[in-house]
Amino acid sequence: MNFNVREDIIQMTSLWKGERFPDGRPRVADKYLKALESLTLEEVWKPIFVKGYENQFEGRLRLLHNDGRKLIGRAVTSVFCPTRPDLHAMAMEIGRSEGRNGTYNQWVVDSLVEGDVCVADMYDKIYKGTFLGGNLTTAIAKKTKTGGGVIWGGIRDLEQMKRIKEVQVYYRGIDPTPIREFVMTGFNVPVRIGNAVCLPGDIVFGTDAGVLFIPAHLVEEVVEGAVKTKVKDMFGFEMISQNKFTTAQIDKNVWTVEMLDLLMEYIEKNEAAAEFRDMDWSQEYSLARQENADHMQSAL
Repeated sequence: MNFNVREDIIQMTSLWKGERFPDGRPRVADKYLKALESLTLEEVWKPIFVKGYENQFEGRLRLLHNDGRKLIGRAVTSVFCPTRPDLHAMAMEIGRSEGRNGTYNQWVVDSLVEGDVCVADMYDKIYKGTFLGGNLTTAIAKKTKTGGGVIWGGIRDLEQMKRIKEVQVYYRGIDPTPIREFVMTGFNVPVRIGNAVCLPGDIVFGTDAGVLFIPAHLVEEVVEGAVKTKVKDMFGFEMISQNKFTTAQIDKNVWTVEMLDLLMEYIEKNEAAAEFRDMDWSQEYSLARQENADHMQSAL
């Protein structure tokens, strides 16, 4: 048993082919994190869901700052279990041999770099399960600049934490007790946050509604797909209001060639859609033609 093992992280995120951090986590480019800031949860969620990633969202979390901000960053994961003396002794010995100091949650926060988000599965422990308080939240703000935390467990020092404006934290509950009686069983490993699964290096996309974990290897495709969803929604709202298409037609995953032609015309002529004029829609046209061919074949 070792913590934050580079080789293991690379193996579990093998679909990622780009740059990596020294610990092995995928380093999704900053430009994609920036692009996500203007997108909605549903726009980002859809491209993931249709690819079979159905366990990426959790909405049963409380927010430190309920002011409409988003939390977007790269996941540093950790998982814990209730204490057991022999397991705790072994884990602490391993940590010391790896040069780690303090408590388990301090190990995790100490490892953070700019743009990171701490994602911790505290098995929904709130009493003596307060993973973050004023001190560690201050440390997160300094280390990550724009990051924060997603804690399937508790926090404490809420008033102090709320004064720290640079971070956003999602959590399950509040308790004044300090963190006690728990053991780290994994550091930068797959973790479960309620109904969602997060791998190290996933992109955390937190909104008022909850948290979505975007697999690193899908981020580029997701951003492009989400942007396309955005302009299709703009076009769709107008078409529905003009009674040109029904909601059933607009909500279809594959649009007809006729609908796509009208969308291209809308993008070209509407200044509100000017930012979308350089996008490639060849895949959508290909799918539309294939679906039409399939319909014709089935009618024979």
